[in-house]
Amino acid sequence: MRALIQRVLKAKVSTSEGYCEKINEGLLILLGIENADNKEDVDWLSNKIVNLRIFNDNEGVMNNSLLETKGNIMIISQFTLHARTKKGHRPSYIDAAPPDIAIPLYQYFIEKIETLIGKNVSQGVFGAYMQVELVNDGPVTIMIDTKNR
Repeated sequence: MRALIQRVLKAKVSTSEGYCEKINEGLLILLGIENADNKEDVDWLSNKIVNLRIFNDNEGVMNNSLLETKGNIMIISQFTLHARTKKGHRPSYIDAAPPDIAIPLYQYFIEKIETLIGKNVSQGVFGAYMQVELVNDGPVTIMIDTKNR
């Protein structure tokens, strides 16, 4: 499981069908789920993310976690995080989990994060074509792969 985490001042996800979600200060998480992922990966990753000390304290030092700042979270499914690009020019997504594996883990990840932070998170529409807008704060962008613990 891979998560691309961006500290944001604001973020928005929308679809051409009229779906729209917005957050203010917090984290935008692009989540890629692969075939080998399971609930243990979700548990580890969700705890890691909400406790990452990537928010500034009063001294301007990244010393606070999302739990301490009570920031918001937006989670977007992103199978392209598992693109293989070693050969040729067309990425292969063979490692990305199919919907029957990915959707339950995506939903479990959302539920786990909501439990950890004590509030609802915004989310994209799994499998939909979406437009994502964000103002990256810092910029702070971090990649975490549960296979590299």
